[in-house]
Amino acid sequence: MNFLGKYMQIKKRNAKIAWKKAKMSKTCYLFLLPYLIVFTAFYILPVLMSVFYSFTYYNVLEPARFVGVDNYINLLLADDVFLIAVKNTFLLAAITGPLGYIMAFLFAWFINELPRYIRAFAVVVFYAPTISGQAYLVWSILFSGDAYGYVNSFLIKFGFISEPILWLTDTAYMMNVIIIVVLWMSLGQGFLSFVAGLQGIDNSQFEAGYVDGVKNRWQELWYITLPGMKPMLLFGAVMAITQTFGVADQTMALCGFPSTDYAARTVVTHLIDYGTTRFEMGYASAIATILFAVMLLLNKAIPVSYTHLRAHETELHL
Repeated sequence: MNFLGKYMQIKKRNAKIAWKKAKMSKTCYLFLLPYLIVFTAFYILPVLMSVFYSFTYYNVLEPARFVGVDNYINLLLADDVFLIAVKNTFLLAAITGPLGYIMAFLFAWFINELPRYIRAFAVVVFYAPTISGQAYLVWSILFSGDAYGYVNSFLIKFGFISEPILWLTDTAYMMNVIIIVVLWMSLGQGFLSFVAGLQGIDNSQFEAGYVDGVKNRWQELWYITLPGMKPMLLFGAVMAITQTFGVADQTMALCGFPSTDYAARTVVTHLIDYGTTRFEMGYASAIATILFAVMLLLNKAIPVSYTHLRAHETELHL
């Protein structure tokens, strides 16, 4: 039987089990009903409305007018700026996604070895850039385009350059700076899940590993730590994708809105431009729908790969 058939069987079996458990827990679901109503009103309905408006011309002031797939045709075939935004978004996702994911795990792994109180302080320090909101504005001072910017001042002082570099307005450097800033802010929810996952591994597993022949920390990581925190690794991967495809505030604050020659344009900034500046809500909804579909597919691919891995491991054990 091929992989797709096995995956569908697993999905059907899990659905039957979930339905049986749901019928046995009717009272619990009644207590969850208020949250379900709020979630539907503020999350599900806006998504459905966005999909609907993506097939219309809607400028907020006039009633929506159905235009079919014209928004999608113009977006994919006539909007050159959108293609630049797609290229920049996938570039950010391809670089900062994997690197940020690896960095988050490595930092969590190193911090996990510290004493309890020092570990708690280190977690706050590394997580602070994510929750501080406008912390990335510090980088606008570091990469200021005049001779007083810290980076330019350092390079001029030691003779690397003779005149200041316009880091945030020169198209040759803008994306490089954005990548650095996004990596600096990449220790988000995935980082916290890794810290929690490392704390949740039973020490008896490490003791059993040493008895079975684990000789160093790298073998301990590969054979014990990583298998023991697969759900957290899965959650971290999903959050990494969500964060990298949602980059917008950093580019607008550092490189301007719009940026020079749209060199730092992302899909989300393109959405913000049409939705809040031009008030072309139908066109903005089409952008949001495409972004939502891409993120949904990528987030769906991770659990499928995870299920495939678990099924393969089960076959090996059998």
